[in-house]
Amino acid sequence: MSDEELDLIEIQLDVAERFHGWRIDRFVQARIPRLSRTRIQQMLRAQEQLGGEVLRPAMRVRAGQRLILLRPAPDEPDVPRHFEVLYEDEFLIAIDKPAGLPVHATARYHRNTLTAVLRERYAAEEQVPRLVHRIDRETSGVLLLARRRDVESALKQALAARSVHKAYLAITWGDPGPSGMIDAPIGPDPESGIRVKMRARADGLPSRTRYRRLAVKGGYALVEAYPETGRQHQIRVHLASLGTPIVGDKLYGPDPSCMLEHLETGWTEALAARLELPRHALHAARICFEHPVHRKSMTVESPFPGDLDSFWCGRR
Repeated sequence: MSDEELDLIEIQLDVAERFHGWRIDRFVQARIPRLSRTRIQQMLRAQEQLGGEVLRPAMRVRAGQRLILLRPAPDEPDVPRHFEVLYEDEFLIAIDKPAGLPVHATARYHRNTLTAVLRERYAAEEQVPRLVHRIDRETSGVLLLARRRDVESALKQALAARSVHKAYLAITWGDPGPSGMIDAPIGPDPESGIRVKMRARADGLPSRTRYRRLAVKGGYALVEAYPETGRQHQIRVHLASLGTPIVGDKLYGPDPSCMLEHLETGWTEALAARLELPRHALHAARICFEHPVHRKSMTVESPFPGDLDSFWCGRR
């Protein structure tokens, strides 16, 4: 039975030295913690039927081994799979990622991801462009890609050294004030049942976001934010910590249960009444950096997207 007939997904797991001699089922669970051991054992027993190698849960893995698992591709939610190129040369590309397109594979998305779209769009190139950084699935805007490994390394080093400067546009519920610096450490939220949820906490990692208010309409503000560190969900957490969360934010907005409800039911009228937008109103508007080869100062901008512009223009 061919991959094309079944539409299979291939999962590659490399065995590090510390896993040498482990049972396969325990090794896979260590690498993919979200899967139960029962589910992993079922997956292993199905490999031969799917056209893969014979694998039994009690078999042992070896250091340096590459384990290849096959599984049928799940039905994935539709996402926008087209992106515009904002800048391009032989060394790097800057793209305008649409809201809703996840960057990497997750439990819900595998083929409908930016990395998969890049493999399709640049299949003829010697190397598929590689992501230098990432933004959340619902966030739109500028992303940098490297066409060479040395360029990727140089840009990542520049990001780590904080010599790459980013600016985001956000629409908030409430007014955070004319300008300021949010200097609040961020770490996981232990009180939340949602694993990815973060919060401002004294024992978190150092996190700083500068911002300035561009305009106010009624109970909303248009804010430009400049993250000086790169923590997960940083701008969303920081603006929410001021009591002015980003419009449409299912995790840091009026009620974090909106996230679980959306996963269960999809977008509904009840969610629309609470969140107002089907995605959070955050856009990566600008990135400034030194070209790693030409050494020229570069600024790449993404226009404010239509959905956010329409929402803002409709405020009174």
